[in-house]
Amino acid sequence: MDNTETMNPKKFKRILVGVDDSPDAQLAFRYAMNRAKSDDAELVICTIMESADMNVYQALNKDYVHGQRAELVKHLEGYQDLAQRVGVQKVKLVIGEGDPGEAMVKSIIPEVKPDILVIGSLSKTGVRKYFGSQAAYMAKYSPISVMIVR
Repeated sequence: MDNTETMNPKKFKRILVGVDDSPDAQLAFRYAMNRAKSDDAELVICTIMESADMNVYQALNKDYVHGQRAELVKHLEGYQDLAQRVGVQKVKLVIGEGDPGEAMVKSIIPEVKPDILVIGSLSKTGVRKYFGSQAAYMAKYSPISVMIVR
C-alpha cells in the first residue's frame, strides 16, 4: 500500500452537527460546514427541543410546543442558509426532543446514520453543567466518532 494513502484523513460522506446558541456550538457548526464543503459531504444540522425547559402547562399546550418548534426550525434555516451560501451542496435539518445527549445518541444518530458527530464542548443550559457535560455523554455513548470543538 502506498504510504501517502494511509496518511490522508478519511473523507466523510455525512456529517451531523449539533447546534444551540452557545459560542462553542457556533464554532462546531463552522468546522462541520467547512469540512462538509471540503469533503463534498452531506451536512445534517440538528438541534434538540428540551422538554426540561418547559413547565407542565407549556408541555401540554400544543400551541406553545408548536411555537417552540417553529422557532427552532427558523433558527436551523438560518444555519442552512449560511451553509448553502458557503457552498455546501447537501444540507438537511433535524429537530430532536428530550434530553440532548440521549436524544442525539439514541434517536438522531440511528436515524441519520452520520460518519461523525460534531458538537461544542459546552451546553447552553445552565443547570445541566452541574450534572455533567452533554458533550461527555455523547462522546462516551455515541456509536460513531465524536469531535468536540472548544
